[in-house]
Amino acid sequence: MKTKRVPKVTVQRMALYVQALEGMLQKEIKVVSSEGLAAACNVNSSQIRKDLAYFGEFGVRGVGYYVSDLLGAMRAYLGIDRVWNCALVGVGNLGRALLRHEQLAQRGFRIVAAFDCDPFKIGEVVAEHEIICTRRLKEVKEELAIEIGMIATPPERAQRAANHLIEAGVKGIINFAPAIVSVPEGITIDYVDFSHSLVTLAFQLSVPPED
Repeated sequence: MKTKRVPKVTVQRMALYVQALEGMLQKEIKVVSSEGLAAACNVNSSQIRKDLAYFGEFGVRGVGYYVSDLLGAMRAYLGIDRVWNCALVGVGNLGRALLRHEQLAQRGFRIVAAFDCDPFKIGEVVAEHEIICTRRLKEVKEELAIEIGMIATPPERAQRAANHLIEAGVKGIINFAPAIVSVPEGITIDYVDFSHSLVTLAFQLSVPPED
């Protein structure tokens, strides 16, 4: 049974498994072992089996996993077997890149509206999206059934963007701005800050190799 108690790192690995399985399906690979999936994702096979155990029993002893069945089950479990309507707040360089990011829609995350508070940007068309004043977010949210908000503003405007999304009734937010924002209980927020990955990489590069 689906539960929110699945560790975040496990969900992140599951997303990687989905990507690997999609690649196998494109190559017409019909069956894969846990070792084969592990090798494709650069993890160990016991980790694969442990992660998959969170959402059911899969695989045939001595055979492996049927790629199509496992992929379908994982997509349903992760909630990516449907389209999610998204709103982008902040149409600077990063926002424009997100609007042009074709894989987002291919993954089921469709940006249906773009917002900004800059009067010089409002009315501009970027990647077939006309930029809308952020104050209209609540109105447009209802029209387009927006479920996820994406914040791509400068850091000092991230909280205001979050407030607009919350007031509009958006329950899920992903924040690309390098800033921590406050949200009330009942709102799910996640962060994507590329500098965090660079810090992690710098740490790994600076640690002396073990003897």
